[in-house]
Amino acid sequence: MDVAAQLLAGDVAAGARAIRWLDDQDPRGLEVLRRVYGATGRAHVVGITGPPGAGKSTLVDTLIAAVRAGGRTVAVLAIDPTSPFTGGAILGDRLRMSRHATDPGVFVRSMGTRGTHGGLARAAYDACLVLDAMGYDLVIVETVGVGQEEMEIVALAHTTVIVTVPGLGDEVQAVKAGLLETGDVLVINKADRDGFEQTRRHLELMLHLRENAVPQSRKVPLLRTVASRGEGADELLQALDTHAGQLKATGEFQGKAGRRAEQHCLMLARALVLRELQVTSTAQRLAPVRERRIDPYAAAQEIVADLLRGPR
Repeated sequence: MDVAAQLLAGDVAAGARAIRWLDDQDPRGLEVLRRVYGATGRAHVVGITGPPGAGKSTLVDTLIAAVRAGGRTVAVLAIDPTSPFTGGAILGDRLRMSRHATDPGVFVRSMGTRGTHGGLARAAYDACLVLDAMGYDLVIVETVGVGQEEMEIVALAHTTVIVTVPGLGDEVQAVKAGLLETGDVLVINKADRDGFEQTRRHLELMLHLRENAVPQSRKVPLLRTVASRGEGADELLQALDTHAGQLKATGEFQGKAGRRAEQHCLMLARALVLRELQVTSTAQRLAPVRERRIDPYAAAQEIVADLLRGPR
């Protein structure tokens, strides 16, 4: 079975198999990825982030419907906490988007973080490449929602959407996380709740301060949605399309894709170095540190020097 060829033809089963291999660090996944990499770089990658309980999954569900109404295809990578028992996604956002299960233009996959910090699964970058190679127009990545550790999505996505909710102080949390400095679209979901106007005013003020601090920055849209009723999805999609158009007009669409590839490369290199450390004589280097016969800085330099010299 030629999984790479089937994947490039848009076969869902082949795509799911490749993502599973990559998530499990199966060598077959890497081989598939190498073969399809040349077909990537076309999809608009959208990151959806925000605190738990903001209604991100429901918002994505309504966004899927809006994308499909326009005839485009969409893939969703829903990042969830990892089950301590199965190692898989513990929440399973696919359940919340089950109405799209029979739509051939929609692909939804849940992935567990497997201990990775930053709201993203370890193989999220790989999975986005697979979905891109399959030909989906939009690839939506919904993060786990871990508060101040959401910045990694900015490196992964072309467009980052920050979702807040009235009355929970999430606008302050977003400032602490630095998200308002980098977010491309802001959404106040569950806007029918009390406290909407106060939250809107706070966010407008923060955006005004951002625009004054960076005069050349693009004006960030602040949208109102009630995802449970499907309200605001069309406006959100329009904002995403507008941002993608601006990125393509300036060449920044490919620029972001290039920086994403750099980040992916560095992440893989770090993982390989850590793996190499585990199989080399690192334990011998750590014993003197544990016994305080050598300081950690000198020991670390010796370990790196050993790696650079390679096997003797």
